[in-house]
Amino acid sequence: MSRGLRSITLLQLHYFIEVAAEGSITAAADLLYVSQPTMSGAMKDLETRVGRALLFRSARGVTLTVDGAEFLGYARQVVEQAELLEQHYLGRPPSRRLLGVSAQHYSFVVDAFVRMVKTSDAAEYEFSLRETRTWDIIEDVRTLRSELGILYRNDFNQKVIDKLLRDSGLVFHPLFLAPPHIFISRKNPLASRGRVTLDDLADVPRLTFDQGANNSFYFAEEILSTLSSKQEIRVSDRATIFNLMIGLDGYTISTGIISDDLDPEIVAIPLDVDERIEIGWIDHSGIPLTEQARRYLEEVRAVVTGFDLELIG
Repeated sequence: MSRGLRSITLLQLHYFIEVAAEGSITAAADLLYVSQPTMSGAMKDLETRVGRALLFRSARGVTLTVDGAEFLGYARQVVEQAELLEQHYLGRPPSRRLLGVSAQHYSFVVDAFVRMVKTSDAAEYEFSLRETRTWDIIEDVRTLRSELGILYRNDFNQKVIDKLLRDSGLVFHPLFLAPPHIFISRKNPLASRGRVTLDDLADVPRLTFDQGANNSFYFAEEILSTLSSKQEIRVSDRATIFNLMIGLDGYTISTGIISDDLDPEIVAIPLDVDERIEIGWIDHSGIPLTEQARRYLEEVRAVVTGFDLELIG
């Protein structure tokens, strides 16, 4: 090991982790109550000691270089081990920043997140849960704004999604397969049906999640995205889509997993199509998950098994 690497401090690693998480040197400095010049100088000094560029800097903030993403994985492991030592021998409290998750708009993601937070033994904590667009999920995990992401793939989009993940240094881990369902209001005339067909939905408003500038069929959150619809409304969040299900008797296609506690006015009805939805989680290849991320995935699996769906792996 070189002399430069031996002189890297835990404080520098803490700073670097926060800069990567915030995507901004200024925001990280504010969070840690240090000046922006101090934080900026610490990052430049760290890169000098490592001998590699770890950050891309722009007017919009910073993102990790390929070397930076690899370095962050090691930095997190070192800091976690140091914190465990301090907690065990010095009685120090655990870190506030525990986990960041980015996901498509799934009820089970939130349900599992609620369970995880309730079972957390941290007196103070800082979690983040971003329900966002498919492209942004991949970017969040690539830049380590989030430790893991949750999204779906099927026969139609798999090649495109897998290539994008490979190019981003990410890996897709299958969680479960789900038969497609429609989500509708309990007051919708179709709510009493045991199954529905595409013909049944011909005159019903279709609700989909907007994908912004990356509005490709391959990034849609719903299967059968290439099928035309007489009436279609794009929305940006689950609260709006559920309100439109109630107000306009609209529908969206999803996994069939719905929480009666979180979404009591919405029901899932099986959709009679020859399709399957594969849900999985993504993370950086070569960077091990933190203990908190593993706990969250266990809660996801617990929610899924409660709906009699078979887990993969």
